[in-house]
Amino acid sequence: MPDPNPLAPYLAVSALIDHDHPLVAAKAAALAEGCATDVDIARAAFTFVRDAIRHSVDYRQNPVTRAASEVLVHGTGYCYAKAHLLAALLRACGLPAGLCYQRLLLDADRYPGRFCLHGLAAVHLADFGWRRIDPRGNKAGVDARFAPPVEHLAFMAASPGEADLPGVHAEPLPEVVRALYRHDAWDALLADLPDLPA
Repeated sequence: MPDPNPLAPYLAVSALIDHDHPLVAAKAAALAEGCATDVDIARAAFTFVRDAIRHSVDYRQNPVTRAASEVLVHGTGYCYAKAHLLAALLRACGLPAGLCYQRLLLDADRYPGRFCLHGLAAVHLADFGWRRIDPRGNKAGVDARFAPPVEHLAFMAASPGEADLPGVHAEPLPEVVRALYRHDAWDALLADLPDLPA
């Protein structure tokens, strides 16, 4: 019989959102300690992943991580993997969480005409419903924040061909999973980032 709770898939454990892993569960509990509301918990988890986990390209750091527990152990990940960790931490705290994607142009000077998917997380909050959040990590020109109900994402989909892809996914897109498992080095994945037509 199907689960009557439509948010149940966004609380489930899976291979990449492995919030049953002891390290993920312990980190989630530590982040939630002292938090009074779901917004407080989500903010604590978001800030940790954004600021404490290094973006693989920004820091030119290996290995390519996939599962939330790997991201936590190695302290690095692409946007996709950082979103997996954030979703896992939120689910471990009992907050429904999923994944969203944007289609964006890469650096036009270095990669003219090349698009890729950018991974985001989403959390379902009692007072605001689904809110997209971007834990990729800030740097010059990037200022992602958590301030519901307003979205402060790292990037805007504004150029022709760019798009905010619809839906909140309980699991990563297959194209993203395949790309993450094709490569073990950050630069190899950078040359082969996943994309979908807008």
